Amino acid sequence: MELAQVRLLVTDFPACYRFYGEVLGLTPQSGAVDGPYEKFSPAVGSAGIALQDRSMMAQVLDEVGDVAAGHRSLVVLRVDGLDAYCEEITMRGATVLHGPAPMTDRMRVAHLKDPEGNLVELQEWLLLRG
Repeated sequence: MELAQVRLLVTDFPACYRFYGEVLGLTPQSGAVDGPYEKFSPAVGSAGIALQDRSMMAQVLDEVGDVAAGHRSLVVLRVDGLDAYCEEITMRGATVLHGPAPMTDRMRVAHLKDPEGNLVELQEWLLLRG
């Protein structure tokens, strides 16, 4: 078994597309700015984050048509140079809600939200520094 992607069901597809592509700097697979689906990939690794228009999925599962309430997901991305990356994405429109700060003695983190309110955690693994 291999993790292929984490898929987020969104209502404002263009805003989320911009966030994951332009703000976080992930690479879109096809350029479907208006959806209803797009997969984004980081520079390394094979798994990705995909966006799917919530109304499209509601055609398959009625319950998905309900408005999402509360925090239903947490997307975690590992980055090198957390401080510099946070400065970079802030200049591109992100709002860092917490951090960068130590989470454990092995990791520093920062937290932000995408336009739909999904939490995004940026991790810098300190053990990889050697």
